[in-house]
Amino acid sequence: MSETSTAPVVTERAGGVAIVRLNRPDAMNSLNLETKGALLTVLRKVAADDAVRCVVLTGTGRAFCVGQDLKEHVGLLADGADALFTTVPEHYNPIVTLLSTMDKPVVAAVNGVAAGAGAAFAFAADFRILADTAGFNLAFTGIALSSDSGSSFWLPRLVGVAKAKELLLMPRTVRADEAQALGLATRVVPADEFADAVSEFATSLAAGPTKAYGAIRRAVEFSATHTLAESLEHEAGLMALTGGTRDHHAAVDAFLAKEQPVFEGR
Repeated sequence: MSETSTAPVVTERAGGVAIVRLNRPDAMNSLNLETKGALLTVLRKVAADDAVRCVVLTGTGRAFCVGQDLKEHVGLLADGADALFTTVPEHYNPIVTLLSTMDKPVVAAVNGVAAGAGAAFAFAADFRILADTAGFNLAFTGIALSSDSGSSFWLPRLVGVAKAKELLLMPRTVRADEAQALGLATRVVPADEFADAVSEFATSLAAGPTKAYGAIRRAVEFSATHTLAESLEHEAGLMALTGGTRDHHAAVDAFLAKEQPVFEGR
């Protein structure tokens, strides 16, 4: 670990994989101001580090992340603090933007319950590996709040508009097996196999063509809100970009030699 175990967010490195771990297990990894600030700082750091070729977001203890720290929230409400209203644009929005657009794949390793913004963070990732004891809960209306952290953007794209409205307007815990059936989980694995499964999955991604992965992430995000003509033009630019990478040239050479390519992430 690069930070102390008492920090609200810790990072671990395993080769090209950076594991970003929310580390408030006694508070079910809820998001107070300190934690949100630390998470944003760490995500910016790993996003800018070319040696990191896959990012895993997970939690310590029995929860992935239960969203906003309501104990802190109550205090901010009582004080009429500005932070109550500025935290979405200052913290949640840039966190989700980084998770969904950094130039490398992101895996949400959902080790336990993911609620509110915690669920939205997982939805922003490319892949969601769930322990069979995990689940999602879009808890916003339970405390009379609208949705945030991109949940209104990602959820309809994952499960369709009607199901997204049902889950947002009438929140309940979606257990791991149902999450997989709905398309919210990439894989569900037994809890005692969870760490090994996440490690194997992330290591495989970290050995892949990182720049191509990043370009595809941006292409999919762009096409969600643009016309076909605009998306084709955007794809053309990304194709030119990835066509000039060392990984592309190495892959073509390996194909001609009938060998498996070795990607450097460049």
